[in-house]
Amino acid sequence: MYTILLVEDNEMNRDMLSRRLIRKGYKVITANDGQQGVDLAGSDRPDLILMDMSLPIMDGWEATRTLKSSEELKAIPVIALTAHAMAGDEAKAYEAGCDDFDTKPVVLERLLSKMNNLLGNE
Repeated sequence: MYTILLVEDNEMNRDMLSRRLIRKGYKVITANDGQQGVDLAGSDRPDLILMDMSLPIMDGWEATRTLKSSEELKAIPVIALTAHAMAGDEAKAYEAGCDDFDTKPVVLERLLSKMNNLLGNE
């Protein structure tokens, strides 16, 4: 069973997506802000991180840069999630170190396909 770290500050989005992932057989841990996401990644070592980009305390861009600068954590795949997909956001996500990019509202089958690709399940 793969462990997914969902870093999302919106409680409704966090609960909905985590329930959907649990139904698909994933273990889900959640963080409410970027700093908590970085801390949980270090302590729980998830298999993949779903990172909202608009977060309090530390935004998703900075949290991803922090994770990818760590020798212990840089191999964990990160998928950027954003509701404010503007021109350049996808490139900005890759520059921050994200391994893939998806937009909100989440289309579960599309997201699962990206997750499976990064987890080596395709």
